[in-house]
Amino acid sequence: MYKFEKLALSIRHMIEDGIWKAHNKLPSLREQSELSGYSLMTVLNAYQELEAQGWLYAKDKSGYYIAERAGLAITSIKETLAAHEKIQINSVVFNYLKDTQAADMIPLGSAFPNPELLFNSKFMQLLSQHSKRKNSYLNHPNMPPGNLELRQIIAGRYQLQGISCHSDDIVITSGALDALNLSLQALTQPGDYILLQETVFYGAWQAAERLGLNVITLPDDLERGFDLKAFEKVLKQYPIKVCWLMLNAQNPIGYTVSTEIKENIAQCLAQYQVHLIEDDVYQELNFGKEKPVPVKYFDQENMVLHCGSFSKTLGMGARVGWVFAGPYSNAIQHLQLMSTLSVSPLLQNTLVDFVAHHHYEKHLRSLRRHLNQNKKRFYQELKARLPEDCKIHYYPTGYFLWVELPEDMDSQQLYTDLLEQKISIAPSLLFRPKHAAQNFIRLNCSFEWTDELAQAVEQIIDQIEHNKKA
Repeated sequence: MYKFEKLALSIRHMIEDGIWKAHNKLPSLREQSELSGYSLMTVLNAYQELEAQGWLYAKDKSGYYIAERAGLAITSIKETLAAHEKIQINSVVFNYLKDTQAADMIPLGSAFPNPELLFNSKFMQLLSQHSKRKNSYLNHPNMPPGNLELRQIIAGRYQLQGISCHSDDIVITSGALDALNLSLQALTQPGDYILLQETVFYGAWQAAERLGLNVITLPDDLERGFDLKAFEKVLKQYPIKVCWLMLNAQNPIGYTVSTEIKENIAQCLAQYQVHLIEDDVYQELNFGKEKPVPVKYFDQENMVLHCGSFSKTLGMGARVGWVFAGPYSNAIQHLQLMSTLSVSPLLQNTLVDFVAHHHYEKHLRSLRRHLNQNKKRFYQELKARLPEDCKIHYYPTGYFLWVELPEDMDSQQLYTDLLEQKISIAPSLLFRPKHAAQNFIRLNCSFEWTDELAQAVEQIIDQIEHNKKA
């Protein structure tokens, strides 16, 4: 099948699935080229092929439109599922990140834990020591797939969880987002369908936009964290290539999905031969006695690429992640060598010492204890102050609280109003498609409760009350 035929088939599927309706205008040739990654000539040939088949019609100096006959073939989208014809999130995220950079901003919208909790003097000591050694700057031992000792250590941590893993299965990346993006790119082509949770980390939406992918979303299940029936329905109904799911201390909501559900997810993946990119950057931030297992634990057919990171536990200064890629290791390395290239040799060597000598586990115990204390205190204070028509979704993992505002309240407007008061929150538009309800905010609860924080919370509540009356 030629490239233009692949693109034409992808567009036809979108028409059949009801994503584009009769008389909708298609993206221009240039827009479609940028969206799909294909050349202008390939896009033109695809459009002309669909026009010849009766799926499109052309208007002089206007572009291509969906033909009336195509409307007859459209299949309705189930109520529990949603398809998104064009993802446009990058500008939203960019503006958000720029708006919240001010040094005097109270960072309740930040994605990272309180940096005071992430700082570790032993890690900095080891970093200083390694910075004085010539072998800490050698490229060759640290090029993709990454430092062998570090990969062995990470593989060993999987084995301690009962997951069979070899160092060759691991690829070290420049943070978890790099691991996630490289994994998605290795498994998909422009026009492919992927499955996301309706409310999910904005990096997933950004990746879908950049790679020109079609997105199907699953509804949120705030009680169990995951709707298995809807999951299996979408795998039956759509040609899903890849799922991107966060199931432990999910960002932004905070839930952790049960072990039983994770096992069922793995069974569905095997049955329908669909891959999963498992975003597990918060796996170490569970406050219980045992670390929750990932879906990877139940993966018998190498359908799961599991991604983790040190940056959520050690901060941006340790921006090192990894992907348990298994048979896809070479494909990811190929992409890595063409983009981000190598992860800092200095950081990789430092992490080897820090993790191998059990400093990391000691740090994690302290981090979990403080995060648990701070989150509980924040939750109690917020619960006592918030209006009755607001609801806090609390889960004993991570450091986020997902707050549900009154139904008719726009969290984007609340976010804008609070920026003027030097308070940042994360509005739901960062995590949910535009058509979904936007009356939610994510709050970072990793900070110690102080008078300044109490004042900020009072300002948030005052602004909520003001916006209710407006």
